[in-house]
Amino acid sequence: MKYRSRSEIVAIILEAANGGTTRTRIMYKAFLSFAQLKEYLSMLLEKGLIEYEEGTRHYKTTEKGIRMQQVYNQINDELVISPSEQLQR
Repeated sequence: MKYRSRSEIVAIILEAANGGTTRTRIMYKAFLSFAQLKEYLSMLLEKGLIEYEEGTRHYKTTEKGIRMQQVYNQINDELVISPSEQLQR
C-alpha cells in the first residue's frame, strides 16, 4: 500500500461517514487500525467535521465536513496529471 497523507485519510473518513456509519465500517473503509481511527475521530470531532450520534452509535459527516471533502476533491482533481498531459511533456 502506498503512503497516504493525513488529508487523504481524513477525506476517506469523511466519505465513509457520509450519511452515518459505525466506527468499525469507517476503520475498514479507511484501512486504519483501531488506535489510528480513535486518533482521527477525536481530531475530526474536535474540528467539527464529524459528529457522533449517541442513540445510534454512528458517526456522521457534518456540513462543514462535507464542504471540506468537496474542496479536497477539487484540489486533488486539479493536481492529477492525466495520461494525455504526460505525453505532451
